[in-house]
Amino acid sequence: MATDLKVEQEFSKVIRERHSVRKYDPSWKISDEEIKELLGEAILAPSSSNLQPWRFIVINNQELKEKLLPVANNQQQVVDASAVIAVLGDTEAYRNAETIFDQALEAGFITPEVRDMMATNTYNAYSGMSPERLKDIALVDGGLISMQLMLAAKAKGYDTVPMGGYNAGAFRELFQIPQRYATVILIALGKAAVEGRPTVRLPLEDVTHWNGFQA
Repeated sequence: MATDLKVEQEFSKVIRERHSVRKYDPSWKISDEEIKELLGEAILAPSSSNLQPWRFIVINNQELKEKLLPVANNQQQVVDASAVIAVLGDTEAYRNAETIFDQALEAGFITPEVRDMMATNTYNAYSGMSPERLKDIALVDGGLISMQLMLAAKAKGYDTVPMGGYNAGAFRELFQIPQRYATVILIALGKAAVEGRPTVRLPLEDVTHWNGFQA
């Protein structure tokens, strides 16, 4: 019981101490291995039908960050942070259904019969959806993994800031991103030079409704 309480307290500390940081120590470099560890924890996030539509572009080359700077509205954290993680969402992630359920079969999580049923049903359901619906799903799943990545970073002593203020068209052109991938968000990752500013939240009773909604 004591161990469980400690874990709960540590998580509570992480979510309360995570703030958006916009000023980073440009001399601090996070290794590729550390970034892989963070992404490895992030991809444990849930996704629609476990299709895992997220894709990442890790941008830690300084020259490339300089090219990204004007695309990201000249936000200084782009060049000062150790890396910028671009989160994308694959709107055709259902094409990976067989691969994903094959892995579940190999892991012993499902039977061959369940594998066949789930792979077929998932592909048929998603392939019949409109492009708009598929993009919505990719964006929701991309949001889930983005938050998980930021919490994982804070738990390891690093800081982040999510950036929606960038030119998505110019970003696509810079990285030659195919249209099937939705641009979700950019996340600066590094070591804070100045702590993030504390913010306030609306009272819980103003944003929570029980068993119905009242505007």
